[in-house]
Amino acid sequence: MIRLLAVFFAISFFTSTAQAIDRHAGYYYPEPIYQEIYKARAQALKTANRKTRVAFVTSITQQNMQREFPPEAAIFAKGNDAEKLIIVGLVDGRLDTIYRSRAIFANMTAAARTLPIFQELGVEDVFTFFDLAALMGFRQITITNGRNFTHQVILK
Repeated sequence: MIRLLAVFFAISFFTSTAQAIDRHAGYYYPEPIYQEIYKARAQALKTANRKTRVAFVTSITQQNMQREFPPEAAIFAKGNDAEKLIIVGLVDGRLDTIYRSRAIFANMTAAARTLPIFQELGVEDVFTFFDLAALMGFRQITITNGRNFTHQVILK
């Protein structure tokens, strides 16, 4: 009986620990298949906070909704401080491999490099979309097809 209780508590502890690590997995996206750590070249701006991250996501969402075609992905921020950026594909067959996810991030890098802040800092040829996210105070970026593929980037 004591062994059974010990096993039960160990399972409960490890399950709750895993959920605490990423409570959004299993709700907004499947458990990550791929996870990488990106050492950002940028530090969060002093003005970066929950409000600026939510405004950033809202702006992108509004731009996507104004196009003549339906959005191919939903983007939102989660976490107590909106520090987790989540991108969920809305079209089957688009965000279903690590390579397609990296291609999306490359496109996002190209767009980020045109932003005035990158040009003002003189880093438009060095910083990536991940650096932009770090500047804004995001700590995690998750991209998923919403079905069976998830790639997660932890920003350090």
